[in-house]
Amino acid sequence: MRGKTPVIATAVAAALGVAAGGWPVLRAQAGHSGPSVRTELSAALADQKWEAPKPGSWTMPKPSADGLPPVISRIETQDRVVFLTIDDGYTYDAEFVNLVRKEKVPIMTFLTSTYIKGEGQYFWAMRNAGSPMENHTVSHPNMVTLSPEGQKKQICDSSAAIAQQYGRTPQIFRPPFGSFNATTRKVAKECGIRSILLWSAEFYNGTTGPGVGLNGFARGDGTGKEFKPGDIVLMHYRKGLAQQFQMILGWIRQQGFRPAAVQNYLPASLGGTAPDAPAGG
Repeated sequence: MRGKTPVIATAVAAALGVAAGGWPVLRAQAGHSGPSVRTELSAALADQKWEAPKPGSWTMPKPSADGLPPVISRIETQDRVVFLTIDDGYTYDAEFVNLVRKEKVPIMTFLTSTYIKGEGQYFWAMRNAGSPMENHTVSHPNMVTLSPEGQKKQICDSSAAIAQQYGRTPQIFRPPFGSFNATTRKVAKECGIRSILLWSAEFYNGTTGPGVGLNGFARGDGTGKEFKPGDIVLMHYRKGLAQQFQMILGWIRQQGFRPAAVQNYLPASLGGTAPDAPAGG
């Protein structure tokens, strides 16, 4: 099925869960007489409910005055929370899916859509574990090197592929390398993007970061290795992600923080799940 898994079969496979080290057999193909495919899919598509912030505990990001998607790199909040985001998708770790499900950790995936062709079912499993699939372009170019048409194709085509495969059109965009310009914001809006989410800290999981070594952690503001409330942490889908994820979860908890769902801190108008503030509020 690699590269050619039908959407319906992929959905059922993900709905049935992920066994350690391998993907599930489709019970429907084996004469399974239990819940219908529709029931299985309904269960698979039920969004994970994460703890919402208490009213008054955070400052809701606002739309940009120019009407284009605002650029967000951290959330102003009193809560001792950090937001874990994982980019790309070229390497897969089945144990990581099991870990996310077991620990019930909210993350957000910024998926480079070309990788759907290789492991679409893997990201179904991640989606069912509670991770939204957001936009990270088709092929991971440096956006500012592209023409307006090239930038638009990268964003719009990625959103279309993710929507077709996972049943939801991305609302949030992360430009590869954090590189964007005014054209990026303009075409992103034309593709249905409501906000651009960058990051305030990076965990160089599975690789070496400048000045921090293998599996190092660095803040974007250069103020040390401590988390701050509202940090958006960048990670990548890499080999050994499960072990690396356990590492950062340990750091987060040792410092008295907890992972939270960034979408719960973003208003619906910016692609999140929080109610928009009343006009004039």
